[in-house]
Amino acid sequence: MSGRITSTKYRICPLCETTCGLEIAIDGERIGSIRGDRADVFSGGFVCPKGAALAQLHVDPDRLRLPLVRQDGVLKPASWDEAFAEVERRLLPIIAEHGKDAVAVYLGNPNVHNFGLSLYGQALLRSLRTSNIYSASTVDQMPKQLAAGLMFGNFLSIAVPDIDRTDFLLILGANPFESNGSLWTVPDFPGRLRALRQRGGRCVVVDPRRTRTADAADEHLFIRPGTDAHLLLAIVNVLFAEGRVDLGRLDAYVSGIEVVGDLARELTPEAAARACGIPAESIIRLARQLSDAGRAAVYGRIGTCTQEFGTVASWLVDVCNVLTGNLDREGGAMFPKAAAFQSNSYGAAGVGRGVRIGRRRSRVRGAGEVMGELPVACLAEEIETPGEGQVRALITIAGNPVLSTPNAERLDAALARLELMISLDVYVNETTRHADIIFPGLSPLYIQHFDAAFPQFGFRNAVRYSPPVLPAPTNRPSEWETLLQLTGIVTGQGARPDIEALDDFVVTSQIQRAIGDEHSSIYERDAGDIFSALDGRRGPDRLLDLALRTGPWGDAFGVRSEGLTLAKLEAHPHGIDLGPLQARIPEVLRTPTGRIELAPEVLVADARRVRDAISASHIGGELRLVGRRHLRSNNSWMHNLPLLAGGRARCTLQIHPTDATRLGLVEACLARVTSRAGSVELPVELTDAIMPGVVSIPHGWGHDRPGAQLSLAERDPGVNSNVLADELALDPLSGNAVLNGIPVRVEPFAA
Repeated sequence: MSGRITSTKYRICPLCETTCGLEIAIDGERIGSIRGDRADVFSGGFVCPKGAALAQLHVDPDRLRLPLVRQDGVLKPASWDEAFAEVERRLLPIIAEHGKDAVAVYLGNPNVHNFGLSLYGQALLRSLRTSNIYSASTVDQMPKQLAAGLMFGNFLSIAVPDIDRTDFLLILGANPFESNGSLWTVPDFPGRLRALRQRGGRCVVVDPRRTRTADAADEHLFIRPGTDAHLLLAIVNVLFAEGRVDLGRLDAYVSGIEVVGDLARELTPEAAARACGIPAESIIRLARQLSDAGRAAVYGRIGTCTQEFGTVASWLVDVCNVLTGNLDREGGAMFPKAAAFQSNSYGAAGVGRGVRIGRRRSRVRGAGEVMGELPVACLAEEIETPGEGQVRALITIAGNPVLSTPNAERLDAALARLELMISLDVYVNETTRHADIIFPGLSPLYIQHFDAAFPQFGFRNAVRYSPPVLPAPTNRPSEWETLLQLTGIVTGQGARPDIEALDDFVVTSQIQRAIGDEHSSIYERDAGDIFSALDGRRGPDRLLDLALRTGPWGDAFGVRSEGLTLAKLEAHPHGIDLGPLQARIPEVLRTPTGRIELAPEVLVADARRVRDAISASHIGGELRLVGRRHLRSNNSWMHNLPLLAGGRARCTLQIHPTDATRLGLVEACLARVTSRAGSVELPVELTDAIMPGVVSIPHGWGHDRPGAQLSLAERDPGVNSNVLADELALDPLSGNAVLNGIPVRVEPFAA
């Protein structure tokens, strides 16, 4: 590389929820350097190692550039026309013979990091009309979304800590030092936590592991996996018993206070202590700190979701915020207002239909639907079990469920039995190696970017847009075009449908919806005029311009001259700051009553199950398995980049020295870990940073499957912790997989 910098471009990092702004130096058409954009209005120059790895992802020789089609059992390069023709030839007969539910779709985590996928994937789903929709949401976050939906009337009305103004922050089952925030978009969490403490605030972390976040906090409390709901219900008990319930200005907007008080009465701190391992006096102190702090927030994430009581624990996080008067107040837990695509900013303010669940059930197990999805833990059985509605074809979009979903061995075997599998992915990974047709996506540096999801969880309101950093190859479609072409095939328009006409149909449908909504800023406007005002843009940019202009900060197509448009956003490469979070209740509510439903019937019923689950941490000598994550990793798809794959071994079994001594384990020896679902062998790492009775394996590893084409990742494959996860163990309300608190046996293993 010459080192000659010909231009500087700005790009939002698409690799995790933090969405940091990047400054990218360009040498011709090559990447010179990537660093944090100090002028970015949201991230202010913060960046983690993943952002710099974008350059390596761009040039990774394993990243697919051409479609692959299976011929004689082998995936071989094909032209785009050949690949689409193969879809038409093989997919349509399956639908014709066996019905729409014979096709399943799995949406992976990267869908929400890719603007085109997040917008146009819905067009494909609507055209398929299948009941078999699955996603990574039932692996890690559906309990939080369900609890929010039942309380506030919208699945995405998730309150986040107003960290820059809070005095006390209680974190359960989350590690934002490593995750950069999850369902809480908060760049530079380490710096914000330091600032909180410097101004006299406190942070307490509750976790079975002493994580980097816990190390930086004022206090860390070990908790037995899967018992967060016991702890939170006991905190609620103390708030009522000591007369500390104070709703503040929310008093007129809350229903169900008495029900919650009655529910918590029997679960005293002493009873909860037997379950969670936290002393009763510590539980009482936490409740008092929450109540006495001038401004406080409770935040729970992966650890509170991926457990048997995931939805109840997620609900109780916000129950505590409500009861202490800290919901929707400065320094508490607040609702962001994104510039576009945020559903709780549309329709009638303060009232709505609420949410519905269980509108259909899975064919084999009878598991209920949430947010239009069935639990992904049911996917293998839906493929294996013969009969009407059996899944015979699968479309995966930017996902790797063989590594990310429970009882991975069973799903891996099931995928091999499919009649047809189609994947959109940048790699031949552990899942897509089963595919018959793979359509590659473009490098992130070739496509524009707007975060449709994560500003909805931002610690501050801001809006940013990134044009392409480099000119895209002219002979390769973007993901949104691939999705529209698949939509055309499914709707009978052939293997070469009119993409422009399909795109026009998508945007026209959105315009009609907006002008027909009496609460819309363009209600009863002329659809042709709106369409013409978007002229000159295509694809995601046109949908974004429409969403910005009809959003809460938009110009309403000329009505508000100071309002947002995509053109205005393009003129601000570092973004536009929309200010700190503001109180949004009652406007944000979409419940039928127009109130916060503090005691939804299904949650109260399941919380009674929590009261009955006071048990010891060990059953028959078993340990409890929890996951963990690392800053240089994001699920399963970043282990093929040198910048992120190096360093000391990360896929180890962390175990407390006292447990290791009892079991005859020593540092770096191999241990076998066994659950009901399977077993793995991996090196031991002794540490007192984990609670006795608990062991930990990171998720996202296991790059040793034959046929995968990840040349760097396979050199240090690690093991797949989801081989141990039980696909039969679900949070009963959300259908979320139980990935924490898995009972396992550990023993020395002689290789």
